[in-house]
Amino acid sequence: MSGSFVRNCACAASLICTAAAQLPAAADVTASPAFDAAELTAHPTSNWITNGGNVFNQRYSPLDLINRDNVADLKALWRTGMGSGATQSNSGQAQILAYEGTLFVINGANDVFAMDVDTGDILWTWHGNPDPAAGVPFGKSSRGVAMGDGRIYVALLDARLAALDQRTGEVVWSIEAERWRDGFSITSAPLYYDGLVITGFSGGEMASRGKVKAFDARDGSLRWTFNTIPGPGEYGHDTWPADSDAWQYGGAPVWQTPAVDPELDLVYFSTGNPGPDLHGGVRPGDNLFSVSIVAVDAQTGEYRWHFQQVHHDLWDYDSPNPAVLFDAEIDGELRRGLVQVSKTGWAYILDRETGEPLIGIEERPVPQEPRQATSATQPFPIGDAIVPQSIDIPPEGTPLIEGQGRIVNDGRIFTPFWTDPIAVKPGTMGGANWPPSSYDPETNLLYVCATDRISAFTVDEDLPPPVANQVYMGGRFTQTNADDRGIFAALDVTTNRLAWRQQWREICYSGSIVTAGGLLFVGRNDGRLTALDKRNGALLWEFMTDAGVNTTVTTFEHAGEQYVVVHAGGGVFAGAARGDGIWMFSLSGTISSVAPGPVR
Repeated sequence: MSGSFVRNCACAASLICTAAAQLPAAADVTASPAFDAAELTAHPTSNWITNGGNVFNQRYSPLDLINRDNVADLKALWRTGMGSGATQSNSGQAQILAYEGTLFVINGANDVFAMDVDTGDILWTWHGNPDPAAGVPFGKSSRGVAMGDGRIYVALLDARLAALDQRTGEVVWSIEAERWRDGFSITSAPLYYDGLVITGFSGGEMASRGKVKAFDARDGSLRWTFNTIPGPGEYGHDTWPADSDAWQYGGAPVWQTPAVDPELDLVYFSTGNPGPDLHGGVRPGDNLFSVSIVAVDAQTGEYRWHFQQVHHDLWDYDSPNPAVLFDAEIDGELRRGLVQVSKTGWAYILDRETGEPLIGIEERPVPQEPRQATSATQPFPIGDAIVPQSIDIPPEGTPLIEGQGRIVNDGRIFTPFWTDPIAVKPGTMGGANWPPSSYDPETNLLYVCATDRISAFTVDEDLPPPVANQVYMGGRFTQTNADDRGIFAALDVTTNRLAWRQQWREICYSGSIVTAGGLLFVGRNDGRLTALDKRNGALLWEFMTDAGVNTTVTTFEHAGEQYVVVHAGGGVFAGAARGDGIWMFSLSGTISSVAPGPVR
């Protein structure tokens, strides 16, 4: 398929265009080196070589060729269809990598593509073909690939890990990183660092015991394993009941690509809920390392420190948003910081050497429910919450929405529940989910996509025993979607105070990047890609694509121009139209917006 046909095809809103897979064309693709620490920590310019822009996960671009003054002139240069990944069970969530004129992207079907930057032509395709029974019931998605040493590293829904030749897409090695039949899956992009490929595993609702593993990038051999649920003899095991095997099904998945500090040689990630999600009575204790920020040694996986954000979680308040590393002056002293925003709606700002809070976090008493073995206290960060953490209407004790729960304790965060539905805010889809935040080192502002949503919770009093790879929730929750609002906010990490915040009419379910040109690029569920003024969130530009933009933009400089590229694939949890399109934008683009479709 020629580049010109791809461009012309994109102009018609009603036409679905699919680029056919091409034979390997090694001469057209440049292989990457074994990136060193300086390359991995630098802000991206001509290339975008890691999922997070750099291994600090900052998603900041120092480019300013596209800026506040000219972004209104941005148009599409081409659109290429991948021909897969657009079914109702798929979600398009991958951040695109760019290297020396070639793009690398994976879609929700776990198909990987190399594309020419100038034309959108597909240079090679690799079909992951994950077992169709894996990854159920949470939809089919992938959040990206990794790159280094001439290879593209791919993690799959059936918990396989593969290395592809970057020039041809041919398999160099492929391993079973974990057994999907034991409840494991991988939806996050793996991390390439210092000859290692590091990945976490999802499966927190599937009666699994969470892990993070590092593999040798040359041959896929295992280098180390860190268990996010500690077993006998491991630090933290005493936070699980001594008289049961609850820890073996304890959850604590990892939904995102870790961050790395090469100087400290530490890897940082945050974890998900304990298992079962909603029934705490069968797992008394704090349940480490669930809902925690964890630092481990990059070479050995040895535990260094942790900070638990929610003790003995009952509300699915896990932490799927990537950890972001930053250096900033706090109280007159330059500090090495880490910030992570969770589904509680708070930012947790820590010293990344020690794990100690840089901005105060207080343990405060919370309401109790003995049958849930509730924690007596919970951590409350001092500062501003990104989303509301209580329900202001209707009056206490009255139904929120018929059949969907009562409000007690004003529906505040950490309100416990048992068999009667109780409404709480944030809900399970509230706060910050997986869509990545972005950090501006010029201003120390963190830009967060979040959702203001209520959930009503109940426990299944008669909890069946856990079975590997079967849903192990321990209760139910309902989402009161009628009151959903998206929140997009700027938070000062030196004070944990909001600089500005705006409300959307639909949930926010897209990652962001921030640029030196004064811009924030963030997608919308209705198919728009938008550019906001990073100073105040004002809308400066929008472009309607042909599917929900529920992933994160990549930007880079090529042949003297700044390019912006995004996958418009839609998503299950966003309720957005599915698509298979990769859209490339530049100031020399000629393709205007697709006509808006019906509201979904």
